[in-house]
This record gives sequence, structure tokens and C-alpha cells, in this order.
Amino acid sequence: MGRNHARTLGRLGLNTIRDMLYYFPRRYDDYSRMKSINRLNYGDQVTVIGTVQSCKLRPTKSGKSLVEVIVGDGSAAIRVNWFNNPHMVKRLREGVQVSLSGKVEQYLGRLVFNNPNLEFLEQQQLSANRIWPNYPSKTDISQKWLRKLMEDAILAWAPRVRDPLPESILQQANLMDLPAALQQVHVPDSWEDLKAAQHRLAFDEIFYLQLGVLGQKRTWQERQGRIFTVEDEWLDGQVERLPYTLTGAQQRTLKDLRHDLASGRPMNRLIQGDVGSGKTVVAALGIAIIVQHGAQAALMAPTSILAEQHYMNLLKLLCGQAQTVLQSVDVPSALQQGEGQELTRQESESPLTEQQSIQPPPLQSEQVRLMVGATPEAEKQEIRAGLADGSIKLVVGTHALIEEPVIFKDLQLAIVDEQHRFGVEQRAALRSKGDNPHLLVMTATPIPRSLALTVYGDLDLTVMDEMPPGREAVDTYVLLPRERERAYTHIQSQVEQGRQAFIIYPLVEESENSEAKAAVEEHSLLQETVFPHLRVGLLHGRLRPEEKDEVMRRFRDGEIQILVSTTVIEVGVDVPNASVMLVEGANRFGLAQLHQLRGRVGRGVDKSTCILIPDSPDSAENERLQVMTATNDGFVLAERDLEQRGPGEFLGTRQSGFAELQMANLSDVRLIEKARSQAQTLFDQYPELDKAELQPLLAEVKHFWGEGQGDIS
Repeated sequence: MGRNHARTLGRLGLNTIRDMLYYFPRRYDDYSRMKSINRLNYGDQVTVIGTVQSCKLRPTKSGKSLVEVIVGDGSAAIRVNWFNNPHMVKRLREGVQVSLSGKVEQYLGRLVFNNPNLEFLEQQQLSANRIWPNYPSKTDISQKWLRKLMEDAILAWAPRVRDPLPESILQQANLMDLPAALQQVHVPDSWEDLKAAQHRLAFDEIFYLQLGVLGQKRTWQERQGRIFTVEDEWLDGQVERLPYTLTGAQQRTLKDLRHDLASGRPMNRLIQGDVGSGKTVVAALGIAIIVQHGAQAALMAPTSILAEQHYMNLLKLLCGQAQTVLQSVDVPSALQQGEGQELTRQESESPLTEQQSIQPPPLQSEQVRLMVGATPEAEKQEIRAGLADGSIKLVVGTHALIEEPVIFKDLQLAIVDEQHRFGVEQRAALRSKGDNPHLLVMTATPIPRSLALTVYGDLDLTVMDEMPPGREAVDTYVLLPRERERAYTHIQSQVEQGRQAFIIYPLVEESENSEAKAAVEEHSLLQETVFPHLRVGLLHGRLRPEEKDEVMRRFRDGEIQILVSTTVIEVGVDVPNASVMLVEGANRFGLAQLHQLRGRVGRGVDKSTCILIPDSPDSAENERLQVMTATNDGFVLAERDLEQRGPGEFLGTRQSGFAELQMANLSDVRLIEKARSQAQTLFDQYPELDKAELQPLLAEVKHFWGEGQGDIS
């Protein structure tokens, strides 16, 4: 291969034979089974082949260019448009044979392709009765040239690859061997062979992921953790202090925490529970057990406003002096409510009964402190000193806890809230502040079981799937764009009754390339023309942290009646007075994200409503959104979301060091369970993978996790 070829391949990230073997096609075309143009339907995602009949370049009203092409295949013809690509005219001459891949759309009652993928065909492709791969590429790299180079490399090198999986696993899991799989995924003999090859390569990804996760879990479990035990009577007394009865899910979770703290191994547990399921209460009881032994705890939240909310709730739960403390920091009555299990004002002000006062509060208010970025430096120094000498037993804060030179005397419990907002390194940084402390991570994002088994497989998992009694479901409706006035009327009515509303937009500012409404422009329009007599606030991700906190505080305090925002409020402060959530461009969000947004309302005593308005009256999109009207179960929605949108919705930024999955689908529970079972069996026998025959496998696992070259160079 010459230098020019190597340089061109390098632009695609193809620098080694291994890179080429694992550079999988993005799609496949079977030229013996193509759909003719006369059989196309609106909405089809399809590939057709045909001949260019005409090609014109004309300007649009906006001053840009439009290339308009007519392509026919003998059965019919279809119009194809390319916007702002005037150079296409030179290439699409009459008589040229092309392959077009894209979504069939409609314009003035006629079917059209807009900006489809284009490939110029040669006679070899049209006459060969085979499946042709299409690779991810750059616009100036010919698919024909790349395909030929890839095929030569695959046929020469795939047979030489050594399969790292033991023969026993290949047989038990009914897998194609790796050399055959690599060849069939690039040069498939049939759709059946292609499917078997994809299954093998997907299995490998989940299998390597599981082996790495199991190794992480074993390494953590081998460490010594301090034992924390308490008498049943003491814990029962703390539970009796609560002004509500724990749900069955909370009792089960508390049992898990108590077992972990007494095990002699550091706890490494993920609690996932829907918004309002009462995770904070269980975490507070875990903190109480730790401080009962004189040790310290820390809770890290992703935003200052959420950290402040946790601080208030923990003061109430752990100090038994919530009312006076809350008044001293000038927090409105709306925030005197806990997550999910709210206190009425009378309850929060009433003295403890004789039965409840059997056990004194675990902490005094001066032993609990809040440290965020905006905390004055003098106060930060005071908190650091208190943590270093042990007089402060619990600190609640943001990433300031790990960025600041904070030293704990005896940190034994680290709690991370909304864990998907933090990376592995940030959790490790908090954990490093103590000597093998117990780790508890919490999330209100329901995570599908298949995802929890893979990406979070190093954590013990507890699911809180029960809501406290009395919490009403939020009524959810899907409205068409032309029905928007109905939503505005409802918001007006609710605000007149003293309540508040959220209006969410998918973008901060409008873009030429998007029809989606944007928060900044719509905020001005809403304030000036729709709600001129109401106080409409604006919140988005481009504001400085202190500006965001100020807007949220004003909304929380009732100074802002309607908050226009992007999804920056998806995880945020409780505002029980908010009773309406209106989401514009709802089709642009995943179901799990919509569920999180819906969870911002319905947190008080008033009946609440969530209204979803898609960009267009597209029936398919509205059918997807109708799932939101059918259930308030976040786990049901999470499973549907994983099927529809993939794992990115839940993971956000990459949470681990492992490579991006190329072939595996994390909604394929059957494959995941098969790979996990095989990985667990092998790991139980050889936890170090130190058997001689397993060295190629160990090399592949390390490569997958970014720690080595792999066995295929």
C-alpha cells in the first residue's frame, strides 16, 4: 500500500490491520432485493437504484441553491433534492446510474428524497447477486475505492486471526468463530451468515465489558471496609422519628444498606428509584449509622441548587430542628418538604410526640454543613477545618468537595446523587478522600435492567419501585401544534390560582438548520404577547452557574410565575407549587428524559399536568409520545426508550474507560444475559484470566478497556 493510500485511510482512523478488520459497514445493499420506485411509500427508509433522467440547479427564495434531479428505474421516477451542493450538477449527468438511500418524504403531494446518501454504481454491482457493504466515509473518499481496499484486506487477514474465546464458550454459546465472523460481516455470503457474524461480534463486546466490570467489582470487594453495626432498637427509634412510615421499597433498601455497612467490605451500591420514591430518607438513615460510630459522611450533588435542597432535607431528617434552621437561612416553605414524602406545614411545626422522642437526633445542626462554589471563602475555611478535626460529621456539596483542598478526619460514607452527571473519575476522587469508604450512588433516572447489568455491573443494585402513599400521578396529554393555545389557557388558569408552570424548549437559540423552537426567542414572545401580565423567567445552559441558581431561587420563591427553560432543569430543585409542565418539540426528547421533566411537577398537593407538543403532527412521532400518556412508570418508559434511542439517553457522557460499542445493542437483553452468564462462569474459574490458554482473551479484554494493544495488531 502506498503512502497516499495510507494517508487517506488514516483520515478514517484506519492505521493498522486491526483497525480495518473492526471498521464495520454502516449498512448493506442487496442488489437482488431492491425496492422499485413505483412501490415506494411515504416514510419508507429505503435504498433504490435508477438512472439520472435530468438534473437542474436553481436558486431558492433564501438565496441558496437547490440541485433538483429526476431518477427513474423503468417502473417510475422520483424527484431528488440536494440543498446547497451545487457541485452535484457536474456529477449527476443524464444516464448515470446511482443508488439512493434515505427516507421517502412528500412535497406538494408527490414523493421525494431530500439529501439522500448517494453512490455511483458500476455494472459489476448491478449484475452481482450479492450483498454489498457500505462503509462510514468522508465525502471525498470513493465508496468503490474504499470497498475494494477493505475487501482485499479482509480476505487476506481475517483467516489469520486467532480466536481468543475458548472452544467451550463457542460451543455453549453457539457462536461463529472469529475469523469467519470478521469475514462475513464485511463480505457476507447471505443475510443469515451476516446475522450470525454480527451476533458473534456483539457477544464479544458485551463479554469483554462484563469481564472488565467483574474484575473491577472483585478488586473493590477484596478491600477491607470498616464494619458499622447498630442495634435494632436504635435503628427502630430513628425510623420512628420520621413523620411518615417507610414504604416496603425503602425498608428493603435500608436492609441492603445495613447489610453492606456490616459486611467488612466497602459498600458499592447503586440505588435507582423514580422521582419522589424517597431515596434521600434511606441515605439519611445510612448517614445516621455512620455518624453513630463517630465517622464522617459526604454527599455530592451535580448542582448548587440540588445540593442546597439535600442540605435542607438532611437537616430536617437528621437534626430534628428543621423549622428553626430553615427559618435562619431564609428558605421558603416550599422547600420544607422532603423528596416524595412531603411534610405539611403543621407537621413540620408540631413538636415530636413522646414516642418519637425516644431516640435523640443523630446529629446537631452545626455538625452538618453545605459547601458549594458560591460559599464564601471564610466559611469554606471554617468547613475545611471542621472536616479535618472531625467536628463536622456531614458535608453536602457539589464538585467543590473534590476540587477544594478538603481533608476529612475519617470519611467512611461517600454518597453521589444523580450519578450519571458524574464520571467514574469524579466518584473515585470523592472516594479517595477516605480510607476505603463505603460508596452509595443514587439516581432518579430509571435505568433499564439490561443496561444496569452491563455498564453498572460493578455496582450492587437496589431498585426502589414503590411510591409513597398519597402521591398522585401527573396527568399527561399530547397536543398538536395548532392546539397550543389550549396549553396557554391552562397555564394562565393555573397561575391565576396561585400556581406556577414550566415551559421547556429543546434549544437555547434558533438555528437555520432546525425548525425547533428555541428558549431565548420564545421567552421574549411569551412575555410580550402571550403572558404580558405575568412574570416569565428564562433559564438555559449558557448562563453562568450563579445566574442559573439565582433564576431557580426566584422561581422557587414565587417571584417568577412561568419558567421558560431548556432541559437544564431536568434534575433540579423541588418546587411543589409548580403544577404545569409544557414541553415544546417533545418529539426531540427521549421518553426517559420526558419522564424526568414530568417529574418536576406533581411534587405538591395540587393536581398537576404535563403537556407534550411535538414539532409537527407526524402520526408516528405522536404515537411514540402516546406512551407517556399511558404510564407514569419510569422503568417501563426506560425500556421503551432504550429500544428506540439506544443507551446514550441514560449514560450522557461516557461513564467508563471501555471502548464505544460498535455492534452490541444494549436493548438486547437475551444477548446480554448470555454473555454475562458465560463471563461469570469463566471469571469464577479463573478470576485473573491467568491460564495460559486465556492469554489472548486477557489481551482482548485489556484492549477493550483501553489498557493494551489487543492480540490482533
